[in-house]
Amino acid sequence: MGRERYTNLNGNRNVNSFNDLLKWQRERRMKKKDLSYIVPQASDKKIDYLQSNSHEATITWIGHSSFLIQMNGLNIVTDIVWANRMGLDIRLTNPGIQPDEMPEIDVVLISHSHYDHLDIPSLKKLKGSPMYFVPIGLKPLLKRKRFQNVKEFSWWDSTFIDDVKFTFVPAQHWTKRSLTDTNTSHWGGWIIEASEKTIYFAGDSGYFDGFKEIGRKYKIDYALIPIGAYEPEWFMSSQHINPEEAVKAFIDVKGRYFIPMHYGAFRLADDTPKEALDRLLIEWERKKLDKSSLFLLKLGETIRVD
Repeated sequence: MGRERYTNLNGNRNVNSFNDLLKWQRERRMKKKDLSYIVPQASDKKIDYLQSNSHEATITWIGHSSFLIQMNGLNIVTDIVWANRMGLDIRLTNPGIQPDEMPEIDVVLISHSHYDHLDIPSLKKLKGSPMYFVPIGLKPLLKRKRFQNVKEFSWWDSTFIDDVKFTFVPAQHWTKRSLTDTNTSHWGGWIIEASEKTIYFAGDSGYFDGFKEIGRKYKIDYALIPIGAYEPEWFMSSQHINPEEAVKAFIDVKGRYFIPMHYGAFRLADDTPKEALDRLLIEWERKKLDKSSLFLLKLGETIRVD
């Protein structure tokens, strides 16, 4: 009996061909990109506060898709990656918070198995004895790596820890860590609900109608949505949203505040951090959205969830 292979809402397995990959690599060698812009580090990192805080709700961007979220006394991390390189490429920026600066973690949320979202050495650096919430199909990997307290989720599955509710929601993506495990685990985002506050961590996704369904089901306050790794769009569009699509997704989920992520740490595609941010700001202005609803966090910056 073969291993189950997961698909997207439209039934697409979302895997480009080897010839498509070669075509992209040929195109990439012809491009010259300005990588001089570096996402800044916060100058007033609240390390002591984060280590002692057990009352206020906060969001801290560590880098890429890694966040520390504090809700109702729980310390939660998303897709934690402290790796210094991804494949042959060296990390563009240092993480905003280092492992020894972190508080003890209660919950680890994983969106999918790609290495820039699931880094085993980084998980082993976390303090505490956390619960690991992972997409269905991913538990065997973590158990082989000797992680305990691993719980799998299918789309729309929910669980509570104390009075904080976690729900795994759809995304449009795919997974692969080896030659034989393509799409043998699922992918998605996470909804975190507590004390009339709701945070949506979108994970990794192409644009799809599922954003509208998420917006219908939840009253989202803070939407953490990717904006990078979209070029060339003929290759990436089914798996990564571009900045304009990120704004569209934010409108679809009806969020109050938008925090962009998935840019500035690793060169996963041909776009640059500056290009992603410039396109985001142009689209925000074109849509005449409230400037106070967009949080461009610095690395290691903490905001209090109102």
